[in-house]
Amino acid sequence: MQTSFKTLIGTLALSAAALATAQTVPVFGLVELSGTGATSGSNFDNGIKLAVKEINAAGGILGRKVSYVSMDTQSNPGVAKALAQKAVDQGAYVVMGPVFSGSIMVSMAETRRAEIPNFTGGEAASITQQGNPYIFRTSFTQSTAMPKVAAYIHDTVKARTVDVIYVNNDFGKGGLDLIKKELEARGIKVPNSISTDPGQLDFSAPVLKARQSGSDAVFVYSNEEESARALRELRKQGYTKPMIGETVLTSQKVIELAGDAANGAVAHVGLTADAPQPLIKKFSDAFFAEYKIKSDHNGLKGYSGMYLVKAVTEKIGKFDPKAFAAAMKGVTLSVKDHPGILMDVSFDQNGDLDRESYMTRVENGKQVVSAILPPVGRK
Repeated sequence: MQTSFKTLIGTLALSAAALATAQTVPVFGLVELSGTGATSGSNFDNGIKLAVKEINAAGGILGRKVSYVSMDTQSNPGVAKALAQKAVDQGAYVVMGPVFSGSIMVSMAETRRAEIPNFTGGEAASITQQGNPYIFRTSFTQSTAMPKVAAYIHDTVKARTVDVIYVNNDFGKGGLDLIKKELEARGIKVPNSISTDPGQLDFSAPVLKARQSGSDAVFVYSNEEESARALRELRKQGYTKPMIGETVLTSQKVIELAGDAANGAVAHVGLTADAPQPLIKKFSDAFFAEYKIKSDHNGLKGYSGMYLVKAVTEKIGKFDPKAFAAAMKGVTLSVKDHPGILMDVSFDQNGDLDRESYMTRVENGKQVVSAILPPVGRK
């Protein structure tokens, strides 16, 4: 009798746990909380958490609260893949991350197999060229961003030769290939493609090569810590020509790490907390109030990505991962209807997004927006 009673209690406990799970929206974050991607992953994770807090306070999604669990990939693709399988096993409705391109290229095979929508902060063009119907970006692909940077170098800088300092990983090599293609299409030569390692500490040799080459400018394409080291070394060696990048080079973390050496750096960015738009300023203030630090572009990616999950789920009116993925194809969402997405956005059939973006410059230790660029698809 006692055994039966214990069995009954155990069954009721399991039923209660199952009911609790059924009444929440399980979202899992595969994020770089340690290792070389800690800055990117932590900001992305914090952005998601802030959005989840706001969404739950407003009643959740279709009446259900979001249950968000973040897991540390350690900036390791193998760990990211294992955690993706863990998220699948635990019934994820949507997976957010990883941010690093090398990790998402490996881990997204698991979410694809399970037919679970997966948002990534990775920018490598190859991510959405695999025909994966469940992968979606929270930022521009390199294929969208690099033409804008190359146009700036051609039209504004008027450079005829540009050296490229890049990080030797999936992200960096993809960026190198595309910036070279776009520059050369505009008649701009790339005499030196200077490879650096993830986590590299000493940039004296790469910078020396760029300084001695005689090129009109340098394009720096690496992760936050490495970009800051490159800027410091460029200043140390007396480099006075334009220092240009894409997204990372003028990000908040790079400015903090590089100090005065960041002044004058220019970059195209898809998202920035310094954008002169009310919704983004509201986000920036809320992020600072919550975490006591200023968000970088990754925080905006995580935050807006979570609100995309809310918007599309409410659009289809149910929690159905397959229907969600199908609805993402060709979807256009406006901030008028969905303020949390921060900017009007549209997605193509590959999971790539299109929206406004910015040219920025670091002045007196702050990122300043110098121009707002229209979406690529706007005529």
